Amino acid sequence: MSKLIAIYPQAIEQTKMKIYEDIDRYFEYKETLPTFEQYINDRSHYIEQIWINVWLNKSTNDVPRNEKKQFLSERDYEVHGVDRKLINKLFRDEMRLYQPFDVMAWIQETFEGQGEKWAERFRQAKENFVLREQQKQVEEQRAAISAEIEEAAAGIIEDQYELFYLYVRQFVAKQLAGDLENQVKYQAQDPAALEKKLIEEGMFNPSSYVTMVDFLEELTGDIHQIPNWGRHLYEYETYYYVYESLIFDYISEFIPERIVSQLPEDLHAEFIETFDEKLSTSFVKGCVGELLYDAVGFFIEDIQEEYVSDLLNLFEIPFDEVVHREIFERDLQERERKKAEELAELERKKAEEERIMQDIFGQEYDPSFKRQISYVLHIGETNTGKTHHALEKMKQADSGLYLAPLRLLALEVYDKLNAEGTPCSLKTGEEEKLVVGANHISCTVEMFHEKEYYQVVVIDEAQMITDKDRGFSWYKAITKANAEEVHIIGSRNSKEMLLELLGNADIEINEYSRDTPLEVESKKFDIKNVKKGDALICFSRRRVLEMASRLQNDGHSASMIYGSMPPETRKKQIQQFNEGKTKVIVATDAIGMGLNLPIRRIVFLENEKFDGTRRRLLTSQEVKQIAGRAGRKGIYDVGKVAFTNDIKKMKNLLEQEDRPVQTFAIAPTNSVFERFQRYYRDLGTFFELWEKFESPKGTKKASLSEERSLYKKIAGTEIEALLSLMDLYGFLHLPFSKNELALIQQWEGTMYAIIQGRELPEPLLKERSLEELELTYKAIGLHLLFLYRLGQRTEAMYWERLREEISDKVQERLKTDIKKFVKKCKNCGKKLPWDHSFPTCDACYKTRFKKYWEDEYNI
Repeated sequence: MSKLIAIYPQAIEQTKMKIYEDIDRYFEYKETLPTFEQYINDRSHYIEQIWINVWLNKSTNDVPRNEKKQFLSERDYEVHGVDRKLINKLFRDEMRLYQPFDVMAWIQETFEGQGEKWAERFRQAKENFVLREQQKQVEEQRAAISAEIEEAAAGIIEDQYELFYLYVRQFVAKQLAGDLENQVKYQAQDPAALEKKLIEEGMFNPSSYVTMVDFLEELTGDIHQIPNWGRHLYEYETYYYVYESLIFDYISEFIPERIVSQLPEDLHAEFIETFDEKLSTSFVKGCVGELLYDAVGFFIEDIQEEYVSDLLNLFEIPFDEVVHREIFERDLQERERKKAEELAELERKKAEEERIMQDIFGQEYDPSFKRQISYVLHIGETNTGKTHHALEKMKQADSGLYLAPLRLLALEVYDKLNAEGTPCSLKTGEEEKLVVGANHISCTVEMFHEKEYYQVVVIDEAQMITDKDRGFSWYKAITKANAEEVHIIGSRNSKEMLLELLGNADIEINEYSRDTPLEVESKKFDIKNVKKGDALICFSRRRVLEMASRLQNDGHSASMIYGSMPPETRKKQIQQFNEGKTKVIVATDAIGMGLNLPIRRIVFLENEKFDGTRRRLLTSQEVKQIAGRAGRKGIYDVGKVAFTNDIKKMKNLLEQEDRPVQTFAIAPTNSVFERFQRYYRDLGTFFELWEKFESPKGTKKASLSEERSLYKKIAGTEIEALLSLMDLYGFLHLPFSKNELALIQQWEGTMYAIIQGRELPEPLLKERSLEELELTYKAIGLHLLFLYRLGQRTEAMYWERLREEISDKVQERLKTDIKKFVKKCKNCGKKLPWDHSFPTCDACYKTRFKKYWEDEYNI
């Protein structure tokens, strides 16, 4: 315990010093000499406490943590893995009794019976007190005079601001002329990468700058430091900071001189009397530092509004207050005139832009319907036969269009109608199956084209109109459908919004209720109790694979469904479940979107999901959408729902009244683009206008963030130059996974191939893992989107066959991967038991937790 031994005598000396200080303070307020006994009587409580306070603080702060733990360990304390705060508390408790210094004995030994020493201490304390009071009085007088000087200086600067600005104006004019003639213009390759060398662009061109604010944004070529919440950041230096510093140095020299010469005589006299010297410029400079700094802010603010041409005309004119004032007033008047003209022009342009925006967007999103269309709403819960009734109407029509939220549902309806004797084609953007003589088409909602006519149009899952990313596709289909009869299928909470959207149109409403009731099980679900017909719900691909593997290891065959699974693979997984080849199904919430399966019980393995931003509790509508898949009509009399925790809370979500949907998404339509092209030809301007356009009440604009992000990659390139606006937007709007970097790169490469007349680059095919197979499937899908858009159907057939092969490989890979799947710690790879609740092992969690505390508290 070397540190403890070393600081002990230091603590004793510190204690003695505090006692001496206390005695001197005690004497300062006594008119006559108090006795030593009187001091002890008055201050005994403080004297008793001072050692323990000094010693505890010093030992706690100065003794390192390892010595504290060693000290405690020698006294049989358990210290391994103990929190730092608890270590400190135990150590402080021990220090209270560690070799206490007898302060009272020391003070009595020093002063008791030492009358002369006690009296001398009293005399010296009183003298020091008087001297301090006198010095304090002098300092107060000096501070008062300094305050007077500062107040007088503030008045002078305020009264003569315009004169001082004239000096600053000419100073800046000279500096500007020199910089424009002698300095080099720089450009940063990347403003955030300071290690990259700046690019020299040659000499400055004065005519490139209208006002000083334009020039002051130029880079000087240096890097400077800026304070940021107690830290220091570095950035490329601009002339703004240079001129700010130069102006401060300049006015720090001549303004204090002016102030000294203009201060009242009595203030000069008072200064001499107090300071015993004449008032100097340097003293005034020290008094008015803050005032000068504030003045620089005003000066540089005014300088930024100056026209560069005015300053360049000024710098060679010798300074004369009258002449420079006349020039400034003339320049200022001209500047105000130009500003008024610019403001009037801005107002004119703003009014013109508003007129154009009204013309472009105008009544496009007015819900009043003028066409003679009959609308039939099919409203109800999931699994109530809504889609079946709408499709029956479509089958009876001479021509029909079914719009699905998922490619798999479009494929399901395509198979169903053809199997029932109604020829039906399929179009999903990445595949086309054209049936000879078919007047009916099943497709995804994104494939809707407003100019194509059908006798009956069926729009499924209309509540998706509220989706921030895809909702506008439903809006466009509902409001622009070109048909005699439009059937809209939606949840109960979408009813009011759909009626408001359709306005005064001819509307028939069919409402549906479940024939098979839902029953929530009272006991928490245990995986040991899984039964045939169960659907286990979790919210990540990894969890689906993990649970399916666990079930297989326990002897239960399982199908799987998750978002990135190829639709053909998903179809095969569903088929295995439908035919009884698999006992249960493990799925994400993708199961809730229109898939009709013979599910006996829905089991929520999780009550929360990650929505792209955060993990959150499921909404009531999400619980209902998924739970509604239980109890397939005609197979089960009741649908069961089970939860692994918080049964009461989740049951309330399932049973609570639906809140009506309040807003729906809108997006650009063909007619919007057609009107836009009367005024502009580039998509960059369109995105700007869309950003400014105020969405009508009850609607929310589609962000178009994905389209805008893709556009940035090709803006100003030959792609934009050679494609029509509508064609370019069509390519930007292709429905593919735009969060996959590989697919973004494939899209960009294909776009250049189209423009340059080359063959489309083939998608990269990788098959080493399940993830690579799924990405390969998506890459082929993107390639097919291009092929069908370009009318290359023959070549598309080859890639459709290849994609089907990839989906088969995904199916086979699922079988093998599930057999080999092992639950592992995501950090160290250690095998975890199936019932382990977390993605990391206990050891990794403790290490991370320990590191957090060490970093947080500098342990």
